[in-house]
Amino acid sequence: MKPVASSVTAFMMLLLTGCMVGPKYERPGVPAAPTDVYKELDGWKTAQPGDQSERGSWWEIFGDPQLNALEAELTISNQDLKAAQARLQEARATVRFNRAAEFPTISTAPSIESVRASANQPYLSATSTTGNFVLPFDLSYELDVWGRVRRTVAASRDEAQATAGDLETVSLSLHAELAYDYFELRSADAQKQLLNDTVRAYQDTLQLTLYRFEGGAAPKSDVAQAQTQLQTTVVQDTDISVQRAQFEHAIAILIGKPPEAFSLAASPHNLQPPEIAVGLPSQLLERRPDIAAAERRVAESNEQIGIARAAFFPTITLSASGGFQGNSIVNWFAWPSRFWAVGPSMLETVFDAGRRRATSQAALANYDATVASYRQVTLTALEQVEDNLAALHILQQEAQQQQEATSAARESLQIFIERYIGGVDPYLQVLTAQTIALQNERNEVDILRRRMDASVLLIKALGGGWKVSQLPKVAQLR
Repeated sequence: MKPVASSVTAFMMLLLTGCMVGPKYERPGVPAAPTDVYKELDGWKTAQPGDQSERGSWWEIFGDPQLNALEAELTISNQDLKAAQARLQEARATVRFNRAAEFPTISTAPSIESVRASANQPYLSATSTTGNFVLPFDLSYELDVWGRVRRTVAASRDEAQATAGDLETVSLSLHAELAYDYFELRSADAQKQLLNDTVRAYQDTLQLTLYRFEGGAAPKSDVAQAQTQLQTTVVQDTDISVQRAQFEHAIAILIGKPPEAFSLAASPHNLQPPEIAVGLPSQLLERRPDIAAAERRVAESNEQIGIARAAFFPTITLSASGGFQGNSIVNWFAWPSRFWAVGPSMLETVFDAGRRRATSQAALANYDATVASYRQVTLTALEQVEDNLAALHILQQEAQQQQEATSAARESLQIFIERYIGGVDPYLQVLTAQTIALQNERNEVDILRRRMDASVLLIKALGGGWKVSQLPKVAQLR
């Protein structure tokens, strides 16, 4: 017994020191311009330790308590976020499932039988009845000589980390969508307030034309024009309510409520876009969860190459069985009733018509595809940051220009109203000035909306307050 056990032990130790076939993983490079091209240029700058955007609850930098409350509710109640969390739990369970292959599988199938042999069977002259009491234990263990099991576990861990990145990507997208819809809704509130004030002003102007018409100082056409201008603005005022309702319903769905059970009181925002620290382009690799997820899937596909290559080598399994077998319950567990068998076995595919080679080629092609996807995600991230940096920079200039245009339009309107009252200019001049003033005022509100939206999208493009260090570690996936 001792020589056999020693031989088996030595054989196992020899095999367990086998090598892992397949390439060692190295993170692929990504296309990027030199750092000195971006530094302090077009908004790219080195982030400082106190930057407001370096926080998990990035929406707090806007300073809106209502938005903060809605974002907190989304974190708890959003159904898409719950689905992503469930997928992460599934990926973690897959890691544990694959890791179980690193250990032996032990099974048992106890049985008790009473067997009566046929009296008419060949070579038996008499009927006999026997008992069969069996308590077997079977052990099966694949010796991971070529690293197939270890690479399978590593691949599942990489996928779990990628799924954690997917969860953070979903969370970032949903929170950004809520902030985007919220500012759209508040912009609609501002537009409606502006149109409400304009309707009241046009009503006063209509009353003025009526007085002048009744006094014989103005023609009937002035009254008709003032009435048309008023009703046109009322229609615009009403139409804003449709847009506002749609954004309100979108927010309700994001926080997990039916639209009819949710409402937000009108409150035109007077917020201004916050200062957002951008950092350097290379930092996107650490700050974007979708980039992190794409990189983890490159690592996973690299493990799949090793798994495919291991299929070219024999599978070595250590099997053992033992237990007790007797012909009655009395001698079932007696020492002479014991039995055992132990020994390794090897399985090698001799011919498979190119199946393993095709699998290996597919794994290599999949690796190339994931590398390309990783690089494309990085390029898209750079594009999104640049787009929104440009938008914020240009819209800031446009906002200043629009403020000047709005001020000039208001002054012009006041002058033409006074000249109309004095009988110097016809009402058409007032009508034109009113149209121009209203358009400029609405443009000013709209530019602010676009600046707030661009701020949200820039924070989203930068990854919010997320960091690669937040991915679950290997030890957390055991």
